[in-house]
Amino acid sequence: MTRRIVVGSRASKLALVQTESVVQRLRSLDPGADISISRITTQGDRSPHVRLEQVEGTGFFVKELEEALLDHRIDLAVHSLKDVPSELAEGLILAAVPERADPRDVLVSRKQRLADLPGGARVGTGSLRRSLQLSALRADLVPTSIRGNVDTRVSKVDSGDYDALVTAAAALMRLGLRDRIVEHFNTESFLPAVGQGALVIESRKDDEQLIELLSKTNDLPSWQSVSAERAFLFALGGGCQAPIAALASVDDGILRIDGLVASVRQKKVLRDQGVGAAADAVEIGESLGRKLLGMGGGDFIQEAKQR
Repeated sequence: MTRRIVVGSRASKLALVQTESVVQRLRSLDPGADISISRITTQGDRSPHVRLEQVEGTGFFVKELEEALLDHRIDLAVHSLKDVPSELAEGLILAAVPERADPRDVLVSRKQRLADLPGGARVGTGSLRRSLQLSALRADLVPTSIRGNVDTRVSKVDSGDYDALVTAAAALMRLGLRDRIVEHFNTESFLPAVGQGALVIESRKDDEQLIELLSKTNDLPSWQSVSAERAFLFALGGGCQAPIAALASVDDGILRIDGLVASVRQKKVLRDQGVGAAADAVEIGESLGRKLLGMGGGDFIQEAKQR
């Protein structure tokens, strides 16, 4: 009997491109499966003017997809991993992380690199994390909140509403907009969001047959890297609104993770590293998170909760 698989996706252009990449992989693994995509509008899609730092890590872009999973209206959901809360709804699991795309942030502008932007230039950013790190590099620039899909944000640079835009490399590359990248930010000075560049497939915990199929799409180094990053985030307080960033990588079985937490009020950043066997990814991430809490990061978290 042919298995019918309904894949849930947000309806944005980027989300559908990402979901289609997973669907194509599943079709190659199970050519006989009947796979379709169900477009679901999330609260995040209905609230385009809400500042992202107010909702990061809250499920703003995934809640409706999880509800559809629990109601059996869909069989799996494809998310941008950075949108997924630290704690999942009961009965759901993260089943696989395909190979991660470029996790870095990039600059989009009218051909000007960061160093060439004039003082006072308006730079569109989607988060406090980006704003604070941008200000550390160029205190004379004006980080300005920006929302909308990727095409819309890029068009606001072209129209002159903004002088530049900081966004994720992976999003531009998946949309065929690689040529709009003027500059990649070095991760030594500009850490990305937890899970940036990675997709994740979420399913019901009891769907063992589907989980077995999904496991074949999992890229182990990517899984280990994002597991460390999410453990770091959870140790710092999960979906709190403090600017938090992390990036892990695996090389020859060794995992390294850089993480930071910042204070908006004090304009201060705490940053450190962790390293160990990739098999211990969660423990390494948690340890780094606890270390930053002990360095004073706990005060930053409390400050963010009071905003």
